[in-house]
Amino acid sequence: MRTARLTLDPDFTVGDVDPRLFGSFVEHLGRCVYTGLYEPGHPAADAAGLRRDVLALIRELGVTLVRYPGGNFVSGHRWEDSVGPVADRPRRLDDAWHSTETHHFGLSEFHGFLRALGPRAAPLMALNLGTRGVADALRLHEYANHPSGTALSDLRAAHGDPEPFGIRMWCLGNEMDGPWQTGHKTAEEYGRLAAETARALRRRDPGAELVVCGSSGRSMPDFAAWEATVLAHTHDLVDHISLHAYYEPLDGDVDSFLASAVDMERQIEETAATCDHVAARLKSAKRIGLAFDEWNVWYASRRREGGLGPDEWPEAPRLLEDHYTVTDAVVVGSLLIALLRHADRVRLACLAQLVNVIAPIMTEPGGPAWRQTIFFPFAQAARHGRGRVLDVRVDAPVHRTDRYGEAALLHATAVRAEDGSVTLFAVNRSRTEPLPLDVVLRGPRPTEVIGHSALADADPEARNTLDRPERVSPHRVAGTVLRDGRLTTVLEPLSWNVIRLR
Repeated sequence: MRTARLTLDPDFTVGDVDPRLFGSFVEHLGRCVYTGLYEPGHPAADAAGLRRDVLALIRELGVTLVRYPGGNFVSGHRWEDSVGPVADRPRRLDDAWHSTETHHFGLSEFHGFLRALGPRAAPLMALNLGTRGVADALRLHEYANHPSGTALSDLRAAHGDPEPFGIRMWCLGNEMDGPWQTGHKTAEEYGRLAAETARALRRRDPGAELVVCGSSGRSMPDFAAWEATVLAHTHDLVDHISLHAYYEPLDGDVDSFLASAVDMERQIEETAATCDHVAARLKSAKRIGLAFDEWNVWYASRRREGGLGPDEWPEAPRLLEDHYTVTDAVVVGSLLIALLRHADRVRLACLAQLVNVIAPIMTEPGGPAWRQTIFFPFAQAARHGRGRVLDVRVDAPVHRTDRYGEAALLHATAVRAEDGSVTLFAVNRSRTEPLPLDVVLRGPRPTEVIGHSALADADPEARNTLDRPERVSPHRVAGTVLRDGRLTTVLEPLSWNVIRLR
C-alpha cells in the first residue's frame, strides 16, 4: 500500500485549542444520573451520594465542561422542582424519555458534583425555551448567581447554598428545530424568543456566554436555513451557535461509518460559512463561535420505540446503553481529530453523554464502574491535545464510501504544546491494511519520540464489559523512529494512534 505523508511546520497553524473542547454532557436520561454518577448507598458513594469510583474515572477522562440538565429533558423541565429539601421535591413525568423524574438530584447536587470533580470542570447550563421563556431564565439566573438580598438568592441560601453558583455559560434551549422537542418552534418563533432571552440575560449579566440553538443535525431539512434565520435575530446578542451530530454504521456500511468525520467537518465548515454570511449581511465584525455540544457514536436505529405502555413511567430505566467496540473507538478518535482540526472556530464541545447513556463510562447499580473503548481516545486527546493545532495537510491513499464519497485512509492532526513538544493524533481507516506513515518536521522541531500508543485489536468488535472490563485498552507501538527531522512508522489497520514527540 502507498505510504501516507504529511508535514508538520510550527509556522503553519490552525489556532489554539480551547480547553472547553473536551466537555461532556449530563442529562436526566436513563441511568446517566441515577445509578450512574449518583447512587446513595453504593459502597463507593460519598456523603452526597456521588460515586467516588465514577468521579475518579471522570477526572481521568479529563472533562473540562459539563452541559446540564438536557438535552430533550430540559424542554419540559421546571428548575424550581430541582431545588430545596429533597423530600419536598415533586415527582413528575418526563415526556422526553417517558420516565418518572424524582428530582433527588438537582441543581445544588449538580454543582456539588462539579465541586467534587475539581476546578477544571465548568457548567454549561441549558435553559427551557420549549415550554418556558424569558422570565423563567431570569429567575433561574437570580437563584443561581445573585449573591444575596433578593427573594431567590436568599432562597438558595436557605436551601443550603449561601455562595452563588457562578454559572457563566448558558444554552438558550435545546434542538428547538426538532419536531420531537416539547415546545418545538419555527426558526422565526425560536429566533425571536432566543433574542429576547439573550437580551434580558445581557442586561442582567453582560459577561454571560450564550449558546443559541443551531440545527439538530446536518440532515435536517432546514439545516443552514435555520441557522441563518435564528442568527438574523440573535447574531449580536450571542457568542456561539450549537451543532449536534451522531453517527452509526447503517446497513452494515462500516467503511462509511469510519469516514463519519468527513461529514462532521463539512457540518462545521458549512455552519461557519452560514454564520459568516449572516455577519456580512448585518455588516457585523463579530465572529460567532461554534459549540459542538452534542456528538458521539449512537446506535439510534437500535432504540426500541413503543416498548412501554402508556401507563408505564419507570424511574431511571436502562435507555441508550450502547456498548462500544474498537471500531466505535476509532470513529470517536477521528471525530476528535475533526474538532481539533477546526479549533479556530469550534470553541467548546460536549461528548454526549458522560455515564451509562451512550457514554465512555459504564456502571452497574451496587457494582463496579469501567471504561468503555471510547473512553481512551477522549482521555488521550484531553490530556495531550492542549496547545496550538498545526495545519496538517495529508497526502494519503483514498477509498470510496457509499455515504460520504472519497475519504483518505489517514485522518490526522497535530498539536504543539507551549514547551515545544508535539502530539500527532492519527487514524488508519483501512479495516484490513496497515498504513505506512512518513512525517516531515520543519522549523524548530522535536528530536525524539516519547511514545506511540495505538488502540486496535484483531477483533474489531471487541469491547469492555462488566465481565471483562479491561479487554480493550491502548497498547505501546514499537518501531516508530524520528531521525533528522523525519518520522516513520506504520499504523495498524483500524487504529487510533497517539504519537508524542519532544
